Amino acid sequence: MSDTLRIYSFPLSGHSHRVVLFANLAGIAHEVIKVDLATGEQKQAPYLAINPLGQVPAIQDGEATICDSNAILVYLARKYAPQYLPTDPVLEAEVQKFLTVAAGDLMYGACAARLITVFNGPFDPAFTASVAEAYLGRMEAHLAGRDYLVGESPTIADVALYTYTAHAPEGNISLEAYPNVRRWLATIEALDGFVPMIETKVGLRA
Repeated sequence: MSDTLRIYSFPLSGHSHRVVLFANLAGIAHEVIKVDLATGEQKQAPYLAINPLGQVPAIQDGEATICDSNAILVYLARKYAPQYLPTDPVLEAEVQKFLTVAAGDLMYGACAARLITVFNGPFDPAFTASVAEAYLGRMEAHLAGRDYLVGESPTIADVALYTYTAHAPEGNISLEAYPNVRRWLATIEALDGFVPMIETKVGLRA
């Protein structure tokens, strides 16, 4: 197996983008391998041998195969970029808290809202909007006077929450009322190595 980190990704997947973004921010040499979700490649035997759940992203790093975007971020930070995962117990707990937010409120709010408009996902627009707006309100308050979510430098918490927050307008979730959130997004976008996710032409712009 190649020594180069392999990232199995799909260009419109925010979960995949988290991993690609982090690899670029952290300067980790990697190869992005597209898994074509549109044709169901993720459910075919070759990819299921890599990730039995049939989801992206997944990584192969030497003999290690890791699935789940947040688990991958923790792994990559521990191995290659420890500055993105604090060792102070309180700060590390804060990072873990935001990883839970990424898998919870962000997933069922802005992410699901975008799935409706981009992929015709079977979700309730009113419910996803309600969850997204509650999440953005909490983020707006938390980010008052802060450049980053945890501590004084970027962590994997910022990476985990960036993509679906930035692309919330594609799910008709406006960011107009959240200046602190928009400032934080701009801060992440100004980091060396930042790479954007492809934008779609659906939803509103804010």
